[in-house]
Amino acid sequence: MIYPVSFRILLATVLLTFVTLVRAQDNYEIQVYGSDTVKKGHTMVELHSNYNLNGPSTTTNGVLPTKNALHETVEITHGWTDTFETGFYIFTSYRNDQGFNYVGSHIRPRWRVPDSWKWPVGASLSFEYGFEKRQFAEDTSDLEIRPIVDKQLGRWYLAFNPALERGLTGLNAGSGFTFSPNFMVSYDVTRVITLGLEYYGSVGPVTNWDSPTNQTNQLFPSIDLNLGDEWEFNFGIGFGLNDSSQTSQGTIVKMIVGRRFSF
Repeated sequence: MIYPVSFRILLATVLLTFVTLVRAQDNYEIQVYGSDTVKKGHTMVELHSNYNLNGPSTTTNGVLPTKNALHETVEITHGWTDTFETGFYIFTSYRNDQGFNYVGSHIRPRWRVPDSWKWPVGASLSFEYGFEKRQFAEDTSDLEIRPIVDKQLGRWYLAFNPALERGLTGLNAGSGFTFSPNFMVSYDVTRVITLGLEYYGSVGPVTNWDSPTNQTNQLFPSIDLNLGDEWEFNFGIGFGLNDSSQTSQGTIVKMIVGRRFSF
C-alpha cells in the first residue's frame, strides 16, 4: 500500500517535531549504506537527527560534552550518472549550555558496480573527506574509504560496510587508518514495515587493533517505513555492547527522514 503524499508529509513533520522536542544527540550520521546510488538527474535530501541520552557530560580530549546534545545533519546527494553520485553534509549541534553551532562539512563521491556486470551482490565504493571544528571532534579533518556490499534475499536484506577512517589533522593525525566495520540485517515484515538490526564498530588501527575493552561496539534495533520510492524513513535506538562504548558514546536515539527530487 502506498500512502498519499499529504499523509507522508504529515508523518515526517510529526516525527521531526518529536525528535526536536527530545533534543537529539552524539554522532552526526549513523547509517549503514546500501550499494545503490541516487538515480541520474535526481537529488536526495536527508535530515539525520541523533540524540545522546547518557554520553560524556564533561569535556574530553578537548571535545565538548555530548550528553543531551542535539546533532542535526543535512545530507544532499545528487546522481550524476547511472553509477555515480556525490553527497554533501552539513553538521550542526545544539545543547542548552552550548547553544546552536555549525560543526563542519563533508563531501562524499561514490561509484557503484553497474548492473551490466551482473555481480551476485550489489557493490559500491565511497570516499568521504571533510572538516570539523576542534571543540566538536578530536580531528579537524579526516578521510573515510567505505566499500559497500549488500544483498536482497526475499524479505531479508544484508549490508556490510568495512570502512577505513583516518584523521588527517588533529589529535589522531599520523595514527594511520582505523577499521570501522558496519553491518545491517533487516526483514520486511509487511510492504510498509521493515525491522532491522544495525551494528557499528571501531576496532582500532588496521595494523594494531585495540584491546577488546577499548574497542567500540554499538547495536541499533531499527525500523524502516517504506512509504514509496520518493521517501526514506529510519528510526533506531542504539546502545554500547561494552563499557568503552557506553562511556564514549552512550545510548543514542536516531532518525533519518529523506525525500527524493527530480532536478
